[in-house]
Amino acid sequence: MTTAELADRILKGDRRALARAITLVESTRADHRAQTAQLLEALSGAGRQALRIGLSGTPGVGKSTFIESFGMMLIGQGLRVAVLAVDPSSARSGGSILGDKTRMERLSREPNAFIRPSPSQSHLGGVARRSREAIALCEAAGFDVVLIETVGVGQSETVVSEMSDLFLLLLAPAGGDELQGVKRGIMEMADMILVNKADGDLKTTATRTCADYAGALRLLRKRPQDPEGFPKAMTVSAVEEHGLDQAWAEMRALADWRKQNGHWDANRAEQARYWFDQEVRHALLAKLETPQARSEMDRLGAEVGSGRLSPSVAAERMLRTLASG
Repeated sequence: MTTAELADRILKGDRRALARAITLVESTRADHRAQTAQLLEALSGAGRQALRIGLSGTPGVGKSTFIESFGMMLIGQGLRVAVLAVDPSSARSGGSILGDKTRMERLSREPNAFIRPSPSQSHLGGVARRSREAIALCEAAGFDVVLIETVGVGQSETVVSEMSDLFLLLLAPAGGDELQGVKRGIMEMADMILVNKADGDLKTTATRTCADYAGALRLLRKRPQDPEGFPKAMTVSAVEEHGLDQAWAEMRALADWRKQNGHWDANRAEQARYWFDQEVRHALLAKLETPQARSEMDRLGAEVGSGRLSPSVAAERMLRTLASG
């Protein structure tokens, strides 16, 4: 299949073509990277945009259950939903080890849903480097909402905010002391905090935890991209499907306000510049992995190890070698 044919099928919403294209963008082969660039260029003119929602949270908080319930609710409203679930990678094979698709049985059977687990491949924050390109493909295929699930929580996870329009932090009910376990960095990135599992015996605890987080959010510095009342904390129950519609209403209200006040376009422009910078950095690092570069690194490393060269002089010589190559 040619790149033009693949692009045409994606624009028509063909899920099999979309899956094939994502496999292409995840490849590190030079010829596949060239095909990816052509494909994304061909699709960029479609001008389609989805609401990109990043989702992070501690392991075991119920991210997959939340995504399935939330996704089913959106599909019930006539929307098309894509889920990019970034799994931890196997150190042995490099593949996904959790298999999130197998944990979203109802959603995976929906014709208006597309679920793609991607191995994180040890990239910063557990967000696959090519997830950004996969998001662009999902938008071109006509999906209305793209959910990007990351592996865990921590300051490195904030990289997901560089590829999403809204960033949700999913947390479990706990006492106020648990606030100490949440990194300030990721709290500052969150547009909404959702306290999950607000059902049964945990409902009271969840309500109290939500109040604790709401208080903590009020102490953070006001961001220009937030209307009054944001970021905010809410309780939800993915199992009983309570609070999902209210959370969705708040997400839409926030997205609409940002569009009307110029923050949406400015944010996407800033993200594009960020990823341009990252692509250049990755390309430069890739030059160090060529056989010639590895050989020169080993030779210079041996001289540094023996004391014949200082690290700074050896580094300068290596950089000159790369520049001349």
